[in-house]
Amino acid sequence: MNFLNEITHRYPDAISFAPGRPYDGFFDPEQLFTYLRTYMEHLAGTGHSPAQIRDALFQYGPTAGRIRELVAESLRLDESIDVPAESVVVTVGCQEAMLLVVRALIAGPDDALLVSSPCYVGVTGAARLLDVVPTAVEEGPDGFRCEDLEAAVRAERSRGRRPRAFYVIPDHSNPSGATMALDERHKLLKLAAREDFLILEDSPYRLVSPGRQLPTLKSLDSERRVVQLGSFAKSLFPGVRVGYAVADQLVTDRSGGTCLLADELTRIKSMVTVNTPALSQAVVGGMLLAGQGGAAQHNTDTARYYGEAMRATLQQLDAVLPEAERERMGVSWNRPSGGFFLTVTVPFPADNAALTRSAEEFGVIWTPMSYFYPQGGGEHMLRLSVSYLTHADIREGAARLARFIKVAASH
Repeated sequence: MNFLNEITHRYPDAISFAPGRPYDGFFDPEQLFTYLRTYMEHLAGTGHSPAQIRDALFQYGPTAGRIRELVAESLRLDESIDVPAESVVVTVGCQEAMLLVVRALIAGPDDALLVSSPCYVGVTGAARLLDVVPTAVEEGPDGFRCEDLEAAVRAERSRGRRPRAFYVIPDHSNPSGATMALDERHKLLKLAAREDFLILEDSPYRLVSPGRQLPTLKSLDSERRVVQLGSFAKSLFPGVRVGYAVADQLVTDRSGGTCLLADELTRIKSMVTVNTPALSQAVVGGMLLAGQGGAAQHNTDTARYYGEAMRATLQQLDAVLPEAERERMGVSWNRPSGGFFLTVTVPFPADNAALTRSAEEFGVIWTPMSYFYPQGGGEHMLRLSVSYLTHADIREGAARLARFIKVAASH
């Protein structure tokens, strides 16, 4: 990320397909005050005194979060996930949720964390901060396959290690854009139960993608095998920095009794961030209340916009690199149905040197996919993000990218 930021700063006139940021056009600063007032009125309407409302906004709050009930209700409405509020921990973005879960589940070198590869760098980064080396499970040409995960789980056991958890983004993945098929979701849940590991489900792009989405792993989870890691960064706005973990699994605590995994995450969080900022929670709470209890109503226009941006990007790539020409060069790309990202395969190393040349000589920035492979891979692939650009920028950016690819492929 530091290198990408440096490239972006060095070449400010380049069109950047790198940042996975929401489009700025949907943000209205004045609405923040409306949402804050909505939350305050909710507190007053549920019996909170003026002193209690003041305390809820200005003071340290419960470590597990003040808006657990509202988050649980939004999950029920938006995703058909029916869990008690006690199983929800409100975190400082999804990144903290990842850190807490890895810390809680991986106790030592004999515990294994498996990750779908290519993988979002946030979870691998959190793991490495905790001296955990994740085991990569390579996606196939058509995305995730349970057979590959089962082989990896058994290989870990043969080395004397205990597979504790498998991290995956099943919907419109970052970085690949892949979506896990429904039958693979069912097979994954059965595999987790049979081999006794947890699934860490991270799906931030569902509500900002067009059309009907496949059911979440957590909504299909009848045996408490799924810990859902969530965020309001894409569905509401990233600056609020509010995420959550749904951890309704029963675990043994230090005294030998049982508690929810959420309670263990809360204990760890108390030593990390103490609590998630009250004002951020208040704004999120107000937005959920304004959306009749969920986040989906806030994303009708955004899902349409991002869907059109993805279609526009694919159409422009088809126009500037026609099928016969790209087949001759060995260039291809996938066609995600939603989310922010797609991947392009090229016949040359898509490394930092190529990125620098692309930005300097052709005015277009992208992300090398090799960053996302924990154990190597992706050297001839690049990631494009479609979320932050206007359609005019997409047209011009695709034309610049095609010129770069043609020149790079000819050398």
